[in-house]
Parts: sequence; structure tokens; C-alpha cells
Amino acid sequence: MSRMITFTAAALSALLAFGPAMAADEINVVPGLTAAGAPLGLHGSDPVALLDKGKNREGSAAHTAVHDGVAYYFASEKNLKAFQANPDHYSVQNGGFCTFGVSVGKKFDGDPNYAAVVDGKLYVFLNEEIYKMFEQDKAGTISKAAANWTKIEHKAAKDL
Repeated sequence: MSRMITFTAAALSALLAFGPAMAADEINVVPGLTAAGAPLGLHGSDPVALLDKGKNREGSAAHTAVHDGVAYYFASEKNLKAFQANPDHYSVQNGGFCTFGVSVGKKFDGDPNYAAVVDGKLYVFLNEEIYKMFEQDKAGTISKAAANWTKIEHKAAKDL
């Protein structure tokens, strides 16, 4: 019995070590995997509804698309198809991490309840207080975040 447990543990370790690379350090995802086999991005919120309507709508696993190794849920088939036609347009900026956090070189959780669309791009923030700070200098925060993102995109959040 102990040999079976040891073998199973070794097999799982090998699978995890050599399995497909996830974008966990580059895109803010919910722990665990979706039925699509990828981690969930944007906390399950519909990025098309956020960007096009400015409304945070919960998506459904029935309408799932995987882009850059991350699963996204959509509130409708129409929104799913819009995303599939142009996923880069609907992708949240800074990998879905808090834009204000990225502007100071950190990767904080991005909550879709605190989102902004600026110049046709979707940005998310840690909480209401941080969102209010962003509103005081939108252009400056976005500019600093863009400069920092190139430096921290491929770094683990815990290392920043």
C-alpha cells in the first residue's frame, strides 16, 4: 500500500513538473482549474460585458473560452462569440492584476467589481479605495503601469 501511495505521489509530482505551463504568474487567475482545463480569469466575470456595457456580469461555465491558457466565462453566447472573434480586444490589461498595483511594481488581485474602461481598454483594481486613487490620476497610473508591466509580467507576485 505504501508503495502505491509513493508511486502515485511521484507520478503526480512528475505530471505537475512537466505538465502544461499555466499563466498563473502572468495572468491573475482563480486557484484551481475549470472544466476547460485552464484556470479561471477575471473571477468568472464576463469581460465583454465589462468592456462593452461597463457592467460586471457573472459569466457561466456554459459559455467558456480559453485564451492564453486562461478560461473566461461569459453571460451569453453572443458575448462568447464577440470574445472569440477578437480576444485581444477584450483582454483585461496588466494580466488582470490591479492596475494601480502594477503602477507601483506589484501584482495585487484585480477585482472586476472595481473596473474602468479607458480608451477602449479594460482595467481592474484591488478595491474601492484603490479605485478612487486611480480616478485622481488615470493617465499617470495607466502610463506607470504600462512601463512596469514589461518589467514584472513574467515575475511571480510573491517575488515583487
